[in-house]
Amino acid sequence: MTEEIKVQKSSGNVFADLGLANPDELLVKAELARQISKIITQRNITQVEAAQLLGIDQPKISALMKGKLSGFSTERLFRFLNALGCDVEIVVKNKQSNSEAKTKVCID
Repeated sequence: MTEEIKVQKSSGNVFADLGLANPDELLVKAELARQISKIITQRNITQVEAAQLLGIDQPKISALMKGKLSGFSTERLFRFLNALGCDVEIVVKNKQSNSEAKTKVCID
């Protein structure tokens, strides 16, 4: 007996798909944290070194790199990216005529 597997197309935001509150904010924070983690890994610096650079303690770096973001505001993540030598640019524009307004993070 083979059971049919139901597949649902993603909205593009896993947090919205899971029905979580504030899905756009969660997606932005997750993308920013992913970028911070990527930079730390690419530079081959330890969590202790990253903590010193960002002005926080090592357990917070560990939480950040594991995606535990409840203690981090979007603004704080922006400051971390600045401390890591990245510019953060926020662009607000009118939505396309027939589309739904959305929030997204674009990483260069």
